[in-house]
Amino acid sequence: MFSEGLRTSIVVISDRVENSHRPGEKPFDAAPRKLLVSEPAPSVVGSYLERLPLTAIRSGLVEFAEIWHHSIGHGSFHEDSPHLARRIFPLRHDTAPFHSETMLDFIRMHGAPRILCIWGLGVSEAMLDACRDSIIIYNSIDAPALRVPPEISRHFDIVLTGAEWQSDLVRERHPDMITAIMPIGPEFASPETFFPTGDPKQYDIIYVAAAQAYKRHDVLFDAMARAPRRLTALCVMGYGEDAAALRQRAHDLDITVDFIDPPGVPYSEVNRLMNAARVGVVCGVEDGAPAIITEYMLAGLPVVANADLACGLQYILPETGIAAPADSFEQAIIAAIDHPERFSPREAVLARWAWPHTAARFESLIAEAIAKKSPTADRQGASFEPAA
Repeated sequence: MFSEGLRTSIVVISDRVENSHRPGEKPFDAAPRKLLVSEPAPSVVGSYLERLPLTAIRSGLVEFAEIWHHSIGHGSFHEDSPHLARRIFPLRHDTAPFHSETMLDFIRMHGAPRILCIWGLGVSEAMLDACRDSIIIYNSIDAPALRVPPEISRHFDIVLTGAEWQSDLVRERHPDMITAIMPIGPEFASPETFFPTGDPKQYDIIYVAAAQAYKRHDVLFDAMARAPRRLTALCVMGYGEDAAALRQRAHDLDITVDFIDPPGVPYSEVNRLMNAARVGVVCGVEDGAPAIITEYMLAGLPVVANADLACGLQYILPETGIAAPADSFEQAIIAAIDHPERFSPREAVLARWAWPHTAARFESLIAEAIAKKSPTADRQGASFEPAA
């Protein structure tokens, strides 16, 4: 049953597991939040974690949102705004799918949210069973379509994918599952967060990517080493363990690369840094559809993407960028740098993938899921009427 505390909310559970607290966090608060109806609708800003729930508020599906993840240690609570808060729930064991007794107790005490989004490695079956009245949505945030076992995925109402081949794999496991190609990063693109500033260009290339092997920085570095002229690049690494190795690799190749090491910089600074470059690159292969694809574009940058990228090449159009094989990556980079007049990336995103477009598709998915489970929902007394 939905309680008044959570029934008008969307909750996003990421697979992040932390070992320390952030500034501004308070001890875990077991009380549900209440929203003052006088609060204006929020701006849809932030990363892929924030943009979908804020879109759900703007479109009237829910009234407020929370982002949940886990910690080895104590839980905590942080309020971003009147509409959005974060809870960190303690774990005893960091084995996925994650199970937190504190999270389960919270749901038992205050009820399930209207919409529950599970990203990545997932949560326990006990948690999903406690939220059986919710519309449960899953996205792997990675190249594998499902990163959870069947006993977990059978509880999902909707699976969002990054490509048709991922949807096919989902349907192989669950033939009746509702699926949609709607990778949450690029599809909920935020023009308010990323935009052109008109600043001078200091770099030819920017790569905003984790310092991890699957992001394939080697594709960029090898291309720069082969290039017929010297190129300059900036690598912004929000997290990852390979920063030192990447610096050494750039030094060994004698290429011109500046680095910003983990833990990275705020989104406003990422936007400023993107505006200091001429081209954004995406080099990975075994990767989901990275949010940075449309974020580069919103900042006005054409994108050169690895032609072998598993998910996300649907965003590379003639007006937004170039998909190129790794062995000729430098040719595509130089073509994008030398012919900016060929591209109109921000306009393409605004016309197709900015969050207002996706909001309507998302609302239709929710309606489809409600219709599919409504006999059960009606018997259990759950209300799925719009929040506003």
